[in-house]
Amino acid sequence: MSEHTESNPSRPTIRLEEVTALLPGFNCRECGFRDCADFAVNLTEEKTDATVCAFLTQDRFIEKRTALEELLRSRPVIKTTSEIVGIIDNYIADFLLDPLPGECSCREILFPFYQKPYAAGDLIRYRPLGCPIPHFARILESAKGLITVHLIGPCHRTEAGEGMEFEDVGVCMVGGFIGMVQGSRPKVGQTVRFVPNGCMMQKVHSGIIVQMEGSRAQIEGIDLKVWALPEEGMR
Repeated sequence: MSEHTESNPSRPTIRLEEVTALLPGFNCRECGFRDCADFAVNLTEEKTDATVCAFLTQDRFIEKRTALEELLRSRPVIKTTSEIVGIIDNYIADFLLDPLPGECSCREILFPFYQKPYAAGDLIRYRPLGCPIPHFARILESAKGLITVHLIGPCHRTEAGEGMEFEDVGVCMVGGFIGMVQGSRPKVGQTVRFVPNGCMMQKVHSGIIVQMEGSRAQIEGIDLKVWALPEEGMR
């Protein structure tokens, strides 16, 4: 975004997050971009347009689409920021958590309330406790009541239409995440706020670092509630 500087007083200056806030925020990847924030960057650089988003063409998002198109027509100067801000509640995260190298998503460690014999390769549908969105996942490992999974949906739930059957296991508690820290390296034992890359809600999660190997982190004690002192931890 080399042309987006703050040196032109004749054009309005906005934060990139203001563009992202006018998008549906589902991070469904149907537009071909990694998430809504990535789509917003490409919108401001005129590499795509709002009609690429399938949701913005729906009547329920017409006001946002109109506001977005009016904003972009003004060719605003985009003020970038290093802050990672959750779309839902505007909390500031310490870092993004990326998948391990060569993997499709961060690993999630789940405690399923519906206990049955799970096996590597099984496909499941579940809803994380506290999250309104059903997830689709492939089990990587099952041991002592916990299952470790890769998410393959909702973004890629179309796999189910290719002869794949998902078993609905109901609500699961997310016990941990394993992935690569994109940002400053936290310390073991530190309580952190982070956004799992690919989270459709771009919701800031909190947890405790229990293991660090280079940038590879294992975070446990996961909570979607993020506690903060007044004026701290929120934009």
